[in-house]
Parts: sequence; C-alpha cells; structure tokens
Amino acid sequence: MSAPALDIDAVLADRAVQVMVCCGAGGVGKTTTSAALALRAAERHGRRVVVLTIDPARRLAQSLGLAELDNSPRPVVGVEAAGEGRLDAMMLDMKRTFDEVISAHASPEKAEQIFANPFYQALSTSFAGTQEYMAMEKLGQLRARASGARAGQGWDLIVVDTPPSRSALDFLDAPQRLGSFLDGRLIRVLTAPARVGGRAYLKVVSAAVGSATGVMTKVLGAQVLRDLQTFVAALDTVFGSFRARAERTYEMLQQPGTAFLVIAAPEADALREASYFVERLRDERMPLAGLVLNRVHRSAASHLGAERAAAAAEELDDAEDPPSLTVGLLRVHADLMRRHRREQALASRFTGAHPDVAVAEVDALAEDVHDLSGLREIGERLAG
Repeated sequence: MSAPALDIDAVLADRAVQVMVCCGAGGVGKTTTSAALALRAAERHGRRVVVLTIDPARRLAQSLGLAELDNSPRPVVGVEAAGEGRLDAMMLDMKRTFDEVISAHASPEKAEQIFANPFYQALSTSFAGTQEYMAMEKLGQLRARASGARAGQGWDLIVVDTPPSRSALDFLDAPQRLGSFLDGRLIRVLTAPARVGGRAYLKVVSAAVGSATGVMTKVLGAQVLRDLQTFVAALDTVFGSFRARAERTYEMLQQPGTAFLVIAAPEADALREASYFVERLRDERMPLAGLVLNRVHRSAASHLGAERAAAAAEELDDAEDPPSLTVGLLRVHADLMRRHRREQALASRFTGAHPDVAVAEVDALAEDVHDLSGLREIGERLAG
C-alpha cells in the first residue's frame, strides 16, 4: 500500500504554520532534519525561523556552524535567506528557564530566597519532569514573542527538536502533571503557612500530616524540613500562573498553526516508535503533518535484482581470471537491494497500519552532515 506524499515545501511555505514539532526515536536523524527544515524555511521560503532543541546533545550547534547553543536565540551565520528570512538557534537550558520564571513572577527578595533554597536548586536541575515543564514554558515564551513582534521582527516559525525517546512527547503532559503536583494533599498542607500563618500553621500540619511530620523530621532533620516547607510555601505566589500558561501552550499545539512531524528510519524499532508517536498525537488531537523516513537505501541500477546480481557475481567468480572489481560491485549491489527490500517491507507495514499518514523519504547520505551545505542537501531531499 502506497502512502500519500508529504509535500515538505508546502508545509514550510504555509504562513499559517507557526510551530513545527519534530519528534522521533533516537538515532534517526531528528536533529539534523529539524535543522534542515529550519534552514530551508529561511532560505527557500523567506521565513523568520528559530530552531529550539530540547535534546542536550551538541549536534544542532555543530550542524549550524555554531560553537555552542544556550537558552538565548543566536543568529546562524552563512544563511542565504530569501526576502526577510533569517535563522536563529537555541538549546533549552531548564535551569535558566526555571530561573526566568522565578524572576518574572516573584519580587527580587522572594526570588533571591528561592534561588538559595536547596530544594529549588535540586528541582530546577534534576527533578523528574522539570525538563518537560520548562520545554512547555520556553515554547510558550517563544510563541508569545513571535505573535507580539512587529512585522519584520521576531519569528514567524518555531521549529522544535524534541528529546530522542518516547519522553519527547512528555511535555504534552506537563499541564496535567503540574496540576496534580500543585493540587496534591501534601503540597496543600505545606503551603498552609502562606494562607493561615503563625500557630494556625502548626495545627494544620499536625492535623493533616500527623506522625508523618515527626518521621520526616527524624529522617531529614528539622532544617531540611523547614527548607522544604519554605520552598513549597512559595509555590502559590510564584507558580500560580504557570499551569495556566502551560495549558495555553498545550491548546496552541492543538491548533492548525502547529505541524507535528514524526521522524523515523526504515528500521523495525524506529518505525515501532513512529507508530507510537502517531497514535499518541491522534489521541491528543495534535495536527500531524506526516512522517519523514530518513536514510532510505536505493540503487541507481534497481532493475538488477539481488538474486540476479548475486548469481552473476558467483558465475564471474568461478571464471579462470575473475574480474574482482566487477564481482565486488555485484555483491555490494546485491546486499543493497536486499536491504532496500527489507526497508520497503517495514515501511509498507507502517503504511498499512497508518494509510492516511503522508510520507517523505530521504535517501541515505554517504557521510554525516556537519555544515550548512549538508543541511541544504538534506533539505533538497526532504522536498523530493
């Protein structure tokens, strides 16, 4: 069963599309694809693009010729942009993004107190889910800057390169997870001093937590428990609007102005992950543009099948003076055709399960992409 063709240039040229999210398993060329899409949007279609990677690897910076990426957009030098097009790049720094949230929603004194709190320092760097929360926050910030910019300023397309695993879509759960965290019983108890104050706080804690507080004090120590209570007490004032912003960003991702691209390779595990992404996006009612199938192997002599090539190689090899180069080429071609056949069978299996998902195939390159020229070639292949 053949899949509908994915017209990448039509998606990139559509000014209504303002956010493009690339997701997929690790090792399928997702970061390179994200950079190639961003570059082509700027150079071919005159878009003002910022590409944001949530993947902590350095491949995006290397591909774009940048020494490093950080939490602030950096212009990419060497982009031959059409019209008003340009390309900026950045990498999510969850600690700095968390600090920005604190600074924006707390007084300087309160912010300084929170920054010095040991629990904040742990939460902002290593707490499970923080990266996803901050990814949602940063995307919301970029989207607000883009929509609020004057004509010719800011960006009109945000390309998001997500982490290389199923957690790539965990940021979709950020509003719900944050809501569950903030609405939890223990959090409500520990935030009581901000609402009742003084001795009433001790009564609330005693009634709600009971012996657990005594156990926590013995295990953690009184100072640690006080640090925890001090940090949690600041949640209401500092993060009260974060859940609402995350929910707005989530709703924005469901709008037609967003396009999700699933990136895969013609391998069983990668296409299995791609099926998961497709099904998850549909469950979340997210707009799926299609699948990019990277590193597809083909041969210019596709009329010569694997069996015929292998048989010819054997026949020549049995000759009295076998042409070794010809024999070697025939065997390489036979291996390539077998690989192509396996890849097509795997792709057909995916297409059979998802017949309405448009697909763009990108032929495998002889070497890795590490500069703008290589990204341009990928862009040409993406566009067919």
